[in-house]
This record gives sequence, structure tokens and C-alpha cells, in this order.
Amino acid sequence: MTGHHRTPVTVVGLGSMGSALAEAFIDAGHRTTVWNRTASKAVPLVSKGAVQAQRIDEAVAASPLIVACLTTYESTIEALEPAAATLKGRALVSLNSGSPAGARQMAEWATGHGARYLDGAIKNVPSAVGAEDTLLYYGGDNTVFDEFTSTLRVLGGDTVYLGADADLAALYEMAVGGTLLPALVGFFQGAAAVQARGLEVASMVRFSIKWFEMINSVLPVFAEEIDRGDYSKPASSVSLFLAGAAHDEELGKEANLDMEWHKPFHDLLKRAVEAGYGDHSISALTEILKNPAPTT
Repeated sequence: MTGHHRTPVTVVGLGSMGSALAEAFIDAGHRTTVWNRTASKAVPLVSKGAVQAQRIDEAVAASPLIVACLTTYESTIEALEPAAATLKGRALVSLNSGSPAGARQMAEWATGHGARYLDGAIKNVPSAVGAEDTLLYYGGDNTVFDEFTSTLRVLGGDTVYLGADADLAALYEMAVGGTLLPALVGFFQGAAAVQARGLEVASMVRFSIKWFEMINSVLPVFAEEIDRGDYSKPASSVSLFLAGAAHDEELGKEANLDMEWHKPFHDLLKRAVEAGYGDHSISALTEILKNPAPTT
């Protein structure tokens, strides 16, 4: 299929991720119009075949499918506001970060201007855009997803529609993304501990990967326990984790590390024990993380 038969696409926002999205569309033969506040960011894409719009309304008018990739929902609305009247009847896909509430507000703004809205999230780095195993998921107008599935799949082979609610992608983005910072800080702590012994951090990478693979393997078990609300048959109990808290303090003293970031986790473990979950699965922490329902 030639580029003339592929859906024209406009990409708004040319940071590292937006540029990667535009390049994927170009490589797949789509007529790709690009726009960015800093116009110079479009130059490398124009050299690869993109068409640079000088104004945002021109960019929106150029394609039936608009893919916006800015930092926040607020910045997306701000960028698109001058082209709001041009959005009517077009499909708008937003691939920025933000909360479910932000996604709902974005959807209300877009549909209020006559656009068909689909909210999405990219679960990988810019260099992985276009790969067969790169995951993107979407929530919102199913007619947009159905009509443009083959076009959106250019961005990643693992393309998933979550449902009609426009905030679903943002919900899953935050639910899944909550593991990132604690996991990275844990790795960085390990890196500092290894360096304190005069060893290279690279020497621990293989072992860390194995550790993450083990964590991956138990997630389905934890999910089943949480969905059932039954934590009574633990592979690892809350009390076992709490007993390990003393080791964190010892390592901090030996390697001269700041271990303050552990304290909220240790407090969570103590609260779980106090609530009667000491001999239950570590997944019971889910119950401690839930705030009590407001009283009427």
C-alpha cells in the first residue's frame, strides 16, 4: 500500500516522544503534518518527509486524525485552543501524561468542540515506538479506535482498547506506573551500596534483572489474592517483610546511605500488622492503602 492510500496524520508536540511518533508515521508511509511551538524541532522530521504547519489551525485542518503528545492535558488544551473550531468532526488522540480527572476534563473540552476523542498512553520509551511489542492502550470513543486501529498500530504492535470511558488509559497509566519510582530508587540504592564496596554497578545488573523477573512471576498470584480478598495463604507474609526492615537500617549504616525513603514503607507494614494482617500475604497491603469510605 502506498502512502497516498494511508490515513493522513497530524502530530502536535515534538518532544522526544512526539518526534518518535511522527517518525513512525512517516516511516509507515502516512502523510504526516507536524506542529510545535518551537518550530525548529520540526526540521529533522521535515528532512524525512513531514510537512510542517506554521499555525496550529493549519496543522489540525491537514488531517482527519490528530495525535497530540504534549506534557500535560493543560498544555494540550492550551496548544489546541486556537484551532478549537477546526477540530469539529476530526479524531483527536491525546498521548500525554496526567490523572484520570485530567483525562475526563480533556475529553469534555474536545467533545465540546465537536471532536471525537480517544485518550491513550504509551508504556515505553521513545526509542521503542513502532516496535512489535511496544504497548499502547486507549480509552474513549470506540469509533475512533475502530476506524484508525491500523494507523495507531504503527506506533506499537501491542495496541489495546480498554473501553468507552475516556479516563481508562490515564487510570491504568497511573496504576501501572506507580511501581516505577520505588523500583528505580531501590536499584539506585543498590548501586550506591555496591559502589561503597568499590564495585561497579554494572556487576549487579544481571542479578537485578533476575529479581524483576521473579517479581513479574508473582504478580498474577497477588492479583488473584487481591481480587478474591483472601490473603490467608501467603508465600511471603507481612511480618516477614517487617522483620527485614532492620536489615535496611544496618545496610544504611554500613554503606553510609540515606535510608529515609524506606520509612513510609516500614510504617505501612507496621499498620498492616496492627490491623491483623501480620500472618497474611504481603498483598494485603492493598487493604491498608485504601482510605476508609466516608461516613454519611
